[in-house]
Amino acid sequence: MYSEADLQSAVAAGALSHESAEALRLHVTGSRDAPSVDEEHFRLITGFNDIFVTIAAVLLMAAVAGIGQSIVPGLAGALVAVSAWGMAEYFTRQRRMALPSIVLLIGFAGGLAAAPIEIMAENFDTISDTAASLVVAAVGLFVAAGTWLHWRRFMVPITIAAGAAAVSATLIALIAAALIPQGSNDAERYLFPIIFIAGLAVFAFAMRWDMSDRSRETRRSDVAFWLHLVAAPMICHPLFNWVGINDGENIAPASAIAVIAIYIIMGLVALAIDRRALLVSALVYVLVALTFLFRQFGMVELNVAVTGLVIGSALLTLSAFWSPIRRSVVSQLPGDLQGRLPVTGMLAA
Repeated sequence: MYSEADLQSAVAAGALSHESAEALRLHVTGSRDAPSVDEEHFRLITGFNDIFVTIAAVLLMAAVAGIGQSIVPGLAGALVAVSAWGMAEYFTRQRRMALPSIVLLIGFAGGLAAAPIEIMAENFDTISDTAASLVVAAVGLFVAAGTWLHWRRFMVPITIAAGAAAVSATLIALIAAALIPQGSNDAERYLFPIIFIAGLAVFAFAMRWDMSDRSRETRRSDVAFWLHLVAAPMICHPLFNWVGINDGENIAPASAIAVIAIYIIMGLVALAIDRRALLVSALVYVLVALTFLFRQFGMVELNVAVTGLVIGSALLTLSAFWSPIRRSVVSQLPGDLQGRLPVTGMLAA
């Protein structure tokens, strides 16, 4: 059985032409009436050995973390980062195992972040908010540098997303240090706009990777996938906070309706760019909003069940008819914009 990653590798090596690879994809997906690009492929596992190696890697990193923590602060994170890099030399660089590579990258980046935080943890209660923000910025910059080196060595698609998250944390912390007054009890008022703008920047960066591979035949598409997963919550959380969805039981009906309207707009954007990350990240807010609305209409006992029925049915319908719906949405866009978006069955060149 051949995976999408195998096809991409064969095309990159010249063993298979782009036309032959696409013909194979269309043949396999033809029964589903969906162009392969609309399936949003990304490689996760190729067999149970991936899960087996991942479990072993996690156990090893947990073990070295425990040993390091018992010796000196900061050593746990350093040992996790070193062990993750060492295992990646074989399982990522030589074996190209997807799931272990993702877990090892997360372990490496997490270890880099944990090491300085562990060293300075005892002093966090005594430093000012501005100094704490500067520490976070320094840690973010340190992790960004480490993930850049990791990318240069292993080129795991999720690495760019980890680096983008680290750079975003650095910029957010620096701006917060400059703008948020010392001892402010209303930090969210300053942070949410910064996070939202950072999310839009990561989203734009993801679209650059997407537009460089409209047919989604190379690693660039996988990089864009992970970048969209980073950008989506950074966009959604501030946006829905501003419409009042985070007010617990005090959600206004207008806010609940606004959430649904925003989700529909996000759905149109997701269809246009052929990425589902926005829909997934915003899903919990829509569930809360619909549950509140059904309760307002008197469905107190069944509000959760009815909400699940409505959202589940809508998402399954959207998934089943994703390609024709997407063709309809994209066809309404200007021609120059269509030429930048991932191809559809009607737009494939």
